[in-house]
Amino acid sequence: MTERTFSIIKPDATERNLTGQVNALIEGAGLRIVAQKRIKMSRAQAEEFYGVHKERPFFGELVEFMTRSPVVVQVLEADNAVARYREVMGATNPEQAAEGTIRKAVAKSVGENSVHGSDSQDNAKIEIAQFFTDDEIVG
Repeated sequence: MTERTFSIIKPDATERNLTGQVNALIEGAGLRIVAQKRIKMSRAQAEEFYGVHKERPFFGELVEFMTRSPVVVQVLEADNAVARYREVMGATNPEQAAEGTIRKAVAKSVGENSVHGSDSQDNAKIEIAQFFTDDEIVG
């Protein structure tokens, strides 16, 4: 079943001009990029997006990281897009990520792990709606 998921190429990757390399890995895994834009995430956007982590000790650091440089937000489409993208992203810790995954290829650390992907279909819908209008998604 075709579904959509949400992706962010994070500041550690955009600062090193790795958007094209990440996109190649995404497309190589059979995911279609049906919407994409480069934005500078505001503090309010980052705090809302990562609100689930508000009480965690790393929340402030995460917001600072996500707002320091532009990010690339994306809508990806494929059969089982959420699971497929999570697989190609690789483990959160790049040292534990499998060969051929985005995080193994480009991530710097657990904190600067280059990409975000939705963890469920429900969250994908919520996350997509935070950054894209229906008119911006060309499936």
